[in-house]
Amino acid sequence: MAFYNRKRNQRFLVWNGLMFFAIVMLKYISRECDLEDILYKTGHLRNRYCRDQFFRSMNLSSEDQGHCSSIIRGDQEAIAQTRLDKLIAKNKKVMKSEKDYLNLTKDCSLYKKTQKFISVPLSKDEADFPITYSMVIHANVEMFERLLRTIYTPQNIYCVHVDEKSPEVFKEAVRAIASCFENVFVASRLEKVVYASWSRVQADLNCMEDLLKSAVPWRYLLNTCGTDFPIKTNAEIVRALKVLNRKNSLESEKPSVIKTQRWQFHHQINNHMIRTNIQKSPPPISSPIFSGNAYFVVNRGFVRTIFENPDVQRLLEWGKDTYSPDEYLWATLYRMPGMPGSVPYNDKFQLSDMTSVTRLVKWSYLEGDTKKGAPYPPCTGAHRHSVCVYGAGDLHWMLQHHHLFANKFDPSVDDYAIRCLEEYLRHRALYGDLL
Repeated sequence: MAFYNRKRNQRFLVWNGLMFFAIVMLKYISRECDLEDILYKTGHLRNRYCRDQFFRSMNLSSEDQGHCSSIIRGDQEAIAQTRLDKLIAKNKKVMKSEKDYLNLTKDCSLYKKTQKFISVPLSKDEADFPITYSMVIHANVEMFERLLRTIYTPQNIYCVHVDEKSPEVFKEAVRAIASCFENVFVASRLEKVVYASWSRVQADLNCMEDLLKSAVPWRYLLNTCGTDFPIKTNAEIVRALKVLNRKNSLESEKPSVIKTQRWQFHHQINNHMIRTNIQKSPPPISSPIFSGNAYFVVNRGFVRTIFENPDVQRLLEWGKDTYSPDEYLWATLYRMPGMPGSVPYNDKFQLSDMTSVTRLVKWSYLEGDTKKGAPYPPCTGAHRHSVCVYGAGDLHWMLQHHHLFANKFDPSVDDYAIRCLEEYLRHRALYGDLL
């Protein structure tokens, strides 16, 4: 009998021990999560619980999350369904107005919570590697907010240049959004931006000057416009920048004969750029002029040298009456001797938009059958200025590339493309895997 009593007592003690352990663990994992919990190593029980809790609070998934997963995988039936859905009036995207944002941002804490901005660095690597952004916008405040939310982390710095010509209510709404964040601000000087004019360069230069004054020890500057959207998470961007190892990355190639005319003649601004017959003097630098695009990924030393190097300053002054100077200036500085992170202007260092990391763009005249040598398949959205405004059918192709951002996106053309990309990136940022 004593033997059976001992066995029963042992079972009782084991059961009590297990219950006590379960209660302790339940209290442990159910207490409020903090920054340290979220930054624990991935396999930690506490971390998994906190990540799950955090993901639920930051979830951007809509009712059709499974639909987005199919679209991301390139499922043609799911992509075809989005085209049908866009034809149904009740499915058409209703954009928030400037007044909506003026009301939403009256309570910043509530605004950031309801709009689900990430409030903590998601890893130590990201926390230790702050990035800065120059964001040049002129319209569509909701698209600006969605772009900002997707690239936002509290350790980064965001300078927003709003076109001086934009309606006052738009500028007011952008300032209201920026005022809710310590690390987001509107540029101290605003330009009236005219397409293909120097003002587009000056907008980025104004943000560069402001960002250099920041006490945050940022490593790289990336620029965006209102139709850009990332195709990598902040963690992936940080990893890509570390691989660059202080080098810059941007399109830089020998210009065609037609493109050289952009800086060989004086241009005037009359609501748009007009070429005159007045020839300009040669560029005031000894290295060649290269062509590229408006987008760059450049290190802090490169940005600082722009304002300190006399040769660069002369080139900037010389370029103020040229056509689309943003499409040759950055490309030229990237190959200019003495610029931090630059590469030689030898032919060995030609870099196309498809090989740099800055921006994935589909030009209409280069689309075609990739099996027959085309650089990319046809656009599934629409075209604007010969550039593809992406549709949902472009996402699977897009996410196979190494670029950090893609251009162009427009919710009035295809909101599924943006919505599914938002969901994909948020899930990947939190869990590091696919939907």
